[in-house]
Amino acid sequence: MTETKSNNGLKVIAGLLGVVLLGTIIYTVSLYQDKKKTTTALQQEKDLVVEDLNSLKSEYDKAILESNATNEELVAARDNIAKYIDSVQGMKADIASLSRYRRQVSVLKAEREELLKQVDSLTTSNTLLAMQRDSTFVELEKQAVFSDSLVVQNTQLADAVERGSALSLSTFTVDAVRERNNGKLVSTSRAKSTDKFKVCFTVADNVIAEAGDREFFIEVLDPQGNVLGDSFSKSTEEGSSITYSKGTNFYYENGSLDVCDYINKPASDFQKGNYMVNVYDNKLKLLGTSKFILK
Repeated sequence: MTETKSNNGLKVIAGLLGVVLLGTIIYTVSLYQDKKKTTTALQQEKDLVVEDLNSLKSEYDKAILESNATNEELVAARDNIAKYIDSVQGMKADIASLSRYRRQVSVLKAEREELLKQVDSLTTSNTLLAMQRDSTFVELEKQAVFSDSLVVQNTQLADAVERGSALSLSTFTVDAVRERNNGKLVSTSRAKSTDKFKVCFTVADNVIAEAGDREFFIEVLDPQGNVLGDSFSKSTEEGSSITYSKGTNFYYENGSLDVCDYINKPASDFQKGNYMVNVYDNKLKLLGTSKFILK
């Protein structure tokens, strides 16, 4: 009887121990599952923080690429976010740390909005400046083209005026003459009788020519092609040059003007043959040519 009671007591104790063990197991499993859920939730929260930070960094990368010039504030903010990403990825997740970084993400988002507004404002200003600059360049190019056109027109006008103001001859004659004892000059065609050549020309009127002292150059070529007389030389800045027999000076007042000059015979008599006389202006432009024969 006593043994039966003892066995029943052991069974009761064993049952109680089993209940306690089962409860412990159930509690332990529950704690493990709660911890696992908490760890998973913290990891998910950590991933969300990293995702938000990466999204902010991408937006800064895009803003920096779209910016015409490097914005130091954008670059500094992006680099700062990269540091936060490294910190979050390397940390052991806990509620306090994640809460702190979540608040920091909110601060960074507000900072991003402010910086992007500044960048948009600068971009708009730069765009307006670029448009104004392009407009200015277009106007300057138009002005340059207009100025070039004026230069060409002025050059053409100056050339036209210069050509129009150049003097010309309306008549040009050469006569071999003999001087009589009374000083009177008579024409002759004989070489031995010729004392000098009388060269006469009429300068045509020109209202746009500049009035003043002028000099024309008379060139006389003998039958051998040699320049008759003292043979002076004349050159221009453009490189033209002649050897002439005599320079003739006169004062021109825009009206028609008759001019005559004489080329004296050389030490010996004039030779027989063909002679040619040329008249040049002060720029060595040929104004007239005359040919004659002495017998």
